[in-house]
Amino acid sequence: MDLIDILRNVKEGKMDLETAEQQARGLGFVSYMDIAKLDSHRKSRTGVIEAVLADCKTPEDVVEIARVMVAESKRALITRVSPAHLKVLEQAFGKDNLEWNSRARTVVIHDGTPAPRTGGVVGIVSAGTADIPAAEEARVVASEMGCEIVTVYDVGVAGIHRLIPALHKLKAMRPGAIVVAAGREGTLPTIVSGLVDVPVIGLPVSTGYGAGGGGKAALLAMLQSCSTLAVVNIDAGFVAGAYAARIANMIAVAYTHGKEDRENRVSGRE
Repeated sequence: MDLIDILRNVKEGKMDLETAEQQARGLGFVSYMDIAKLDSHRKSRTGVIEAVLADCKTPEDVVEIARVMVAESKRALITRVSPAHLKVLEQAFGKDNLEWNSRARTVVIHDGTPAPRTGGVVGIVSAGTADIPAAEEARVVASEMGCEIVTVYDVGVAGIHRLIPALHKLKAMRPGAIVVAAGREGTLPTIVSGLVDVPVIGLPVSTGYGAGGGGKAALLAMLQSCSTLAVVNIDAGFVAGAYAARIANMIAVAYTHGKEDRENRVSGRE
């Protein structure tokens, strides 16, 4: 039950004010023991889904937190999943109820309810094959936020001719935002941003070695880009995917409202 349901019940006389107050005070988070408070209203408040970061959590705690999320939202997204976490999750929920992405190290748990579609479209690009894990994390997150995803992988600057047909594919899908994952010197987001007319999110990846290795050179290069970029932290696929999905979903809503306004004006003239 959300705030609108509570207000509607009060208006219709199905709930008294004291009960409504208690219900309203309980909105926004669900506690699990004394270690977690799940932000059950994050998506409705900010447009970004709640997720469980499995890193630094015991497999047992991840399972119980996921149970609460599925009960509240019908789905649960878990990131940075280790083999130990995966084993316990499969035992708890069954393989049929899990979507495991081995590259992204993500698990989506569901009760059969599909993620709602918003009409938003997000492009995901990787410079090299080694950058795909971070790109895939962004893809999973944007998909769970309702977006259609178009992916183009391994089109980095070492063979820049590969990028041209990829851009045609991207533009044909009319994405609202594009995530570009790149390691080493991190050049590709700058090039893509200079060739497309939608926001580009640079996702530096911790590939590369020696001086500037571990994603540092990629991060600094993206921050110094002469193209207009938004840049997230190293390997922050979740943040990149969520940011791109927010943009794409806002565009989809604006387009829908604009279309309705145009139709209303036409109907009014008729």
